[in-house]
Amino acid sequence: MTVHRVVPDLHGDPAGSRAFYEDVIGLELAMDMGWIATFHSQTNRTAQLSVMSSDATAPVTPDVSIEVEDVDAVHAKAVEHGYEIVHPLTDEPWGVRRFFVRDPNGAVINVLRHL
Repeated sequence: MTVHRVVPDLHGDPAGSRAFYEDVIGLELAMDMGWIATFHSQTNRTAQLSVMSSDATAPVTPDVSIEVEDVDAVHAKAVEHGYEIVHPLTDEPWGVRRFFVRDPNGAVINVLRHL
């Protein structure tokens, strides 16, 4: 199983966070969909974090996003092991296939791959 990146999903105001993460921390805006903004390092594009006001299509806001090579295989393992699927496997209009699973600590994990 290959993991491509792990991104913390902070809960808050994406637009209100931009000046802090760009001007103070030195990250660059990589994506802004209004409800989520993702910032990354200019020298290491996998060093990222997102700020989300809410999730556009899911019932909860995830705590972490993990991009994997085979999201269907990870989903099957999560189901096999009896973990709670919080949001079903979904092909989203912004080009990702994802699902949410609750980890043993109660955190909601957004497991995804780009289409």
